[in-house]
Amino acid sequence: NIPANAKWKQNGVTITGGHGQGDATNQLYHPQGLFVDDDNDQTVVIADWWNHRIIQWTNGDTMNGQVVAGGKGEGNGSNQLNIPTHALIDKETDSLIICDYGNRRVVRWSRRSTL
Repeated sequence: NIPANAKWKQNGVTITGGHGQGDATNQLYHPQGLFVDDDNDQTVVIADWWNHRIIQWTNGDTMNGQVVAGGKGEGNGSNQLNIPTHALIDKETDSLIICDYGNRRVVRWSRRSTL
């Protein structure tokens, strides 16, 4: 619970992005929903709307994120997203649940490597 008389710092700290709009792993282009995992490193997962991808940052790494879903251009293929708006981590299935607005679908995306 947050006390009614809590005082907040007046200046924010950039934790992701901040390098102009674009599609590099240190940039975002119209970020939407985000999810902060309550694991030890507090991974931040962000729906990057116009890059058609989900990108994650590990706490402390402000230089480069990791594309974990989409990022293969706009589309409706099994490896593509179209204007994702939200993402969360489902720990039971070790997957991402993604609201894929442009495709009018919700998809489950495995976090396990397929290599």
